[in-house]
Amino acid sequence: MTSVIANAYGSTSAKAPLERITIERRDVREHDVLIEIAYAGICHSDIHTVRDEWGQADHPVVPGHEIAGVVTEVGPGVTKYAVGDRVGVGCFVDSCGKCEQCLAGLEQFCTDGGMVGTYNANGRDGEKMYGGYSTHIVVDENYVLRIPDSLSLDVAAPLLCAGITLYSPLTHWNAGPGKKVAIVGVGGLGHMGIKIAHAKGAEVTALSQSMRKKDDALRLGADHYYPTSDPETFTKLAGSFDLVVSTVSAVLDLNAYLGLLKPDGVLANVGAPEESSSLHLFSLIMGRKTLAGSLIGGIKETQEMLDFCAEHNLGAEIELINADQINEAYDRVVASDVRYRFVIDIASLRA
Repeated sequence: MTSVIANAYGSTSAKAPLERITIERRDVREHDVLIEIAYAGICHSDIHTVRDEWGQADHPVVPGHEIAGVVTEVGPGVTKYAVGDRVGVGCFVDSCGKCEQCLAGLEQFCTDGGMVGTYNANGRDGEKMYGGYSTHIVVDENYVLRIPDSLSLDVAAPLLCAGITLYSPLTHWNAGPGKKVAIVGVGGLGHMGIKIAHAKGAEVTALSQSMRKKDDALRLGADHYYPTSDPETFTKLAGSFDLVVSTVSAVLDLNAYLGLLKPDGVLANVGAPEESSSLHLFSLIMGRKTLAGSLIGGIKETQEMLDFCAEHNLGAEIELINADQINEAYDRVVASDVRYRFVIDIASLRA
């Protein structure tokens, strides 16, 4: 078993475009699997990271944590996967495995050193992590997901971030029959929120800035659609929802969105604006409402999500691109010009 030199697309500085580079993956260890990547989704957090908008970018950065491919080699101690298995890798590739949160299946909240991100991170042994914009990746079997046969790998790749990011809060706050759920933002995250909430049996309302995505939202499973740019939306829908999930990365008027909740309702945020938000506490007190956040999901829940999506035939809505289109795709994501997830065909990196 030898290390693999992989073709990749990465950034060498915050101001430079991504370019083709080569990286070395570690030797396949006892519990590792070597994955030949077929597809990698582009998440907005990839852009924030490589452009150093969140700080602490450790260039060179090879982004990508929405990874789908096929196992081509396994370590001698691997029991969960075999060569030829269809698999995925999400937002993290290691955790301590021993703390209270890890033992509860919440590895994303690991309290002993934190989870190890799939890219722009260092492993517990100091190894620099590179992500899915590459031809191969080596991952411990305990952080690999099985992609059901009924899901095509290209539409499954974005589920490893966008899918679990919405599935987790919708599951945690019991979206389902008899519940009224609003999804704020109809983008890479929000479109999966609409699909999943609808499949869970909730009454789903899509909230987006303008009316231009109404037809798409209704096709994806929304029962209702309202523009947030119209103040009448907040008057008409006041006190309507059990759960509102915000997927947007812009600063919202939290008081206005909390006003959409029923008593005991929850406003869950999965979008991460760069700026701080303000809040009048009476928006929470009057109605015993909850302002919450949610961060992806653990390995067990991510597998549950993939199985749920396969059962309900829920893949992401994608636009497939070659690696040499990544920089253009980044600009289009920032301009909200994608419906609804760019996915890189990694075959374009193999030559």
